[in-house]
Amino acid sequence: MIELHTTTPDAWVKTVLGDFDAFLLDHAACERKASAMAMTFVVRYPDRGEIHDSMIQLAREELAHFHRVFRICKERGLVFSGDQKDPYVNGLLQLRRRGRNEEFLDRLIIAGVVEARGHERFGCIANALEEGPLKAFYDEITKSEERHADIFIELAALYFPMSEIQQRLTLFVDADAEICAGLPFRAALH
Repeated sequence: MIELHTTTPDAWVKTVLGDFDAFLLDHAACERKASAMAMTFVVRYPDRGEIHDSMIQLAREELAHFHRVFRICKERGLVFSGDQKDPYVNGLLQLRRRGRNEEFLDRLIIAGVVEARGHERFGCIANALEEGPLKAFYDEITKSEERHADIFIELAALYFPMSEIQQRLTLFVDADAEICAGLPFRAALH
């Protein structure tokens, strides 16, 4: 598992619980984007066949998560709106290198760090919710995010030496901490 340098403050959890409907809408958008991102790896890197099966499986799982969150939103009468830019993800993406191999590695690591942060934050939500179906759902999501983070590092290891992976991982984990520290708390995953 990717080791993050920071944990999410309780104030973020309180912000999310104070407007959980907004959080659910953001969560749905994150799951849909994660599914699309996984398929982007398949399309963008057709020559990297070793990643395709894992990315297709991941895309399907993320889409299933989206569908589950979508149903929760529908039950609550929530209405989806257009996507909002994610300052956390965009901050990480600004650090990616150019060049086919360099960008490939950086995108894998960024995806892993994003999943690791999702694991940590969904765990905070699961711990804060009362017993019931919603808590069970967030417990399940927390576990899947941990698996997802590991997948990206395992795939990177198929193509790059661990020393290079670790170097870039350190950079992006440091950036995760810095970006998270600078973001205002809002009822959103990031």
